[in-house]
Amino acid sequence: MSEAGADQRRDGEQLALIRAAARARPKAKPRTWRGAPLAEHLPVARVLVDKGLVHLDRCFDYAVPAALDADAQPGVRVRVRFGAGQREGRREGGGLINGFVVERRAESDFAGVLAPLAQVLSAEPVLTPELLRLCRAVADRYAGALADVVRLAIPPRLARAERHPTPPAAPVPAPPPPGGWSRYPHGPGFLTALAEGRAPRAVWTALPGRRWPDELAAALAAALAGGRGALAVLPDGRAATRVDAALTALLGPGHHVLLTADAGPEARYRRWLAIHRGAVRCVVGTRAAMFAPVRSLGLAAIWDDGDEAHREERAPHPHAREVLLLRAAQEGAGLLLGGHAHTAEAARLVDSGWARPLAAERDTVRAAAPLLRTVGDEDQARDEAARSARLPTLAWRALRDGLGRGPVLVQVPRRGYAPRLACARCRETARCLGCQGPLASTAGGEEPRCAWCGEPAPRWHCQECGGDRLRAVVVGARRTAEELGRAFPKVPVRTSGRDQVLATVPDEPALVVSTPGAEPVPEGPGYAAVLLLDGWALLGRPDLRAGEEALRRWLNAAALARGRHDGGAVVVLAEATLRPVQSLVRWDPAGHALRELADRRDLGFPPVSRMAAVSGPPEAVDGLLATAELPAEAEVLGPVPLPAPPAGRPRAAGGPPPGEEWTRALIRVPPGAGGRLAAALKSAQAHRLAHRDGPPAWVRMDPDDIG
Repeated sequence: MSEAGADQRRDGEQLALIRAAARARPKAKPRTWRGAPLAEHLPVARVLVDKGLVHLDRCFDYAVPAALDADAQPGVRVRVRFGAGQREGRREGGGLINGFVVERRAESDFAGVLAPLAQVLSAEPVLTPELLRLCRAVADRYAGALADVVRLAIPPRLARAERHPTPPAAPVPAPPPPGGWSRYPHGPGFLTALAEGRAPRAVWTALPGRRWPDELAAALAAALAGGRGALAVLPDGRAATRVDAALTALLGPGHHVLLTADAGPEARYRRWLAIHRGAVRCVVGTRAAMFAPVRSLGLAAIWDDGDEAHREERAPHPHAREVLLLRAAQEGAGLLLGGHAHTAEAARLVDSGWARPLAAERDTVRAAAPLLRTVGDEDQARDEAARSARLPTLAWRALRDGLGRGPVLVQVPRRGYAPRLACARCRETARCLGCQGPLASTAGGEEPRCAWCGEPAPRWHCQECGGDRLRAVVVGARRTAEELGRAFPKVPVRTSGRDQVLATVPDEPALVVSTPGAEPVPEGPGYAAVLLLDGWALLGRPDLRAGEEALRRWLNAAALARGRHDGGAVVVLAEATLRPVQSLVRWDPAGHALRELADRRDLGFPPVSRMAAVSGPPEAVDGLLATAELPAEAEVLGPVPLPAPPAGRPRAAGGPPPGEEWTRALIRVPPGAGGRLAAALKSAQAHRLAHRDGPPAWVRMDPDDIG
């Protein structure tokens, strides 16, 4: 090697060593401020520490060093030492933890020596008084810790995003034209009220078709025209993107931001800061956007509030609808609950007079809706297999005719390939002889296997009638796609589900097999036909909301079909006499929700009452119930054992881990006592955690699944 090459190699090695040393150098630790002077004015900072524990759900006082006086303002992020001990007239030790300054005070209620703030992480006051008040209300409603709710409301800090300049605010737009709202008798009046700065509240039954994003965008624009802010929460990124495109087409760029997880952490935080700083007054986003700090909120809107995606997965599991209701009440904003379907909660808002219905006339609904059919007595008389066959003649005819005009949507209640199996003779569920788990077929025509333990069942026979033939009772999307592909070999088959969700499909003949919620939007006028399979699988779930949820999924799929005058047809395979099926055929979601509300009122079920679920090991549930000072009118149902999760299945929220036996109790209170119930359960949980009184129980207010 030449001398020049050796020098170059030596220089490269030295540069690598310098870089490695720079990476290994520890970050500067926050100062201890020992002996440092304190701020002359308001030397005490009340800090909400980032500890999501209910027994630590309060603020702690810290001393403000004079050097941090200017930056340590209410709302900023700070670092503090938590758990410090007092020694020789000062506080030392403790672990560093993040928090927010919520107040500056002249004196502290604490009699001892205060530890000083360790560091001000950012001078940006992100926790405003309005946002803090909302987070406290949400924590109180759901028996949770304030720090947990604040963690949901404020995204993690990224310094580069804070240094990014915020563009100036866009001018106030002109009121939008009524557009699609003219199809609703009270639609133009709703937009006028928003444009005049008023706060109307409505439950909107959207007409079938693809125009609802444009109508929702017009409502948001009307609120902006009234000089106030607007917020829309959508169940998924695809729906949010459609509203984002509609609002951009209506107002142009700069008037709103899109808050979804697809944007990435830095872009999302930069957009959040633009909202916080008042540069943007309109937000379209998914669940996390319910806390967006929109200034002077004039309209809070939510689309399809029955979708389970609106329920936050992290503690304390707030629902976007309830958060927006709190915001509308606290900030004097209008509210719009929209969707093709209605929940019982939305019906209760109308029934109580708190909100008004916003729906089209029946003639308009019938003209916009497709032709809806189910398997009736006449079909069964002509086709003896219509009741038992998975695809009776009516369904095959709808598929064949629809494919002659455009794409056809087939909704399957379950994803994947493996269907559950039953005896072909007596219809008894086929079960494993070893663990009694249900048998399922597998791809490739292999012998059936147990869905729990995975053992094959080559020589299965029915324990009830002795039969040895199997039939599928719930067929997944992939299996359905294979079957339809063989039946229509010249037609392309597309699947949309959890593994791959299609956003759109072209306006050409194709079979689109989708699970509920993953239906792609057709690029043309709509699907020529929609087939809703295995309706009994949705209606037969042991859940209070089974009928409501089945109707919601059917309506969302049927709304993508063409109108009846354009040849659109929908066939639902379910018992024709059931209430959800009849409501679908009549396209009457509001009537179904009102009848559902009346039934729940008679039975004392939510939303007429408030409920809480307490689950955990038996000693934890019993201990919490014994400690809690429940309201006098509270009714405790249970505890009852919870079923063990099948092997290989993910653990459900509030469910037992594999190998453990848990119980669950439901606590029901009448209207007006929900706040006291949440406070009692939170207090009991805090007492048990503080005194380490046995294993903790899992508390959830307003559980979705109550059986």
